[in-house]
Amino acid sequence: MKGGRGSGRTSKAPVRLWGRHAVEAALKNPDRMHRKLWATREGLESLDGELPRDFPLEYAQAADLGRLVARDAPHQGLVLECELLEDVFLEDVLTGDPSRPLVVLDQVTDPHNVGAILRSAAAFNACAVVTQDRHAPPESGVVAKSASGALEIVPWVRVVNLARALEEAAEAGYWRIGLAGDAKLTIAQALPVGPVALVLGAEGEGMRHNIQQHCDALARLPIAEAMESLNVSNAAAIALYAAATRTIGE
Repeated sequence: MKGGRGSGRTSKAPVRLWGRHAVEAALKNPDRMHRKLWATREGLESLDGELPRDFPLEYAQAADLGRLVARDAPHQGLVLECELLEDVFLEDVLTGDPSRPLVVLDQVTDPHNVGAILRSAAAFNACAVVTQDRHAPPESGVVAKSASGALEIVPWVRVVNLARALEEAAEAGYWRIGLAGDAKLTIAQALPVGPVALVLGAEGEGMRHNIQQHCDALARLPIAEAMESLNVSNAAAIALYAAATRTIGE
């Protein structure tokens, strides 16, 4: 069985995206199948480029759009219904550019955090974000809005068994660094010259013991003692920056 998205992805129902960046990125993504766009005239004018002549478009008032999405969602006059992205398999991203880091999330379930991590992954040229089906949010408008377009750019690999995915990463030559606040090494000290997988756990609980056991090293961010920890999305951004500057410096 391939190490990609697994049986835990139970729904194939269409998803609704909202907000200019998320909708615009989805419209530009040739791998995304679109169903319908609801838009105010102002929202449509804010998009970069024109829609195809036969695109399913319906003009609506802002209040009408508000009823199509989550309460108080900042839709910016745009709501797009589309199909879920196609499955991405781990083996397909592990054979790419070895200088691009891999991000692995253990039980990070907040869609805002996952979206923000996707955005940082795009900014720092990560090859993919890996999550476990049962312990991650589904693809959604909240994830897409928080990712600010990165959902359409960064491969999101969903796996059934996260420990096995880390084993596959090791077999592909990746050095697996788990972020832990009590680690002796700093992230700069732990980073290797070659391919790296950055493993982050949920806030508070951190990585599960079994996932720590599948890391080659544990590392901490060198933050002041006055602050116990950072939000997981902030920690991911800092670790990705450290990996990017290490790669540039080699």
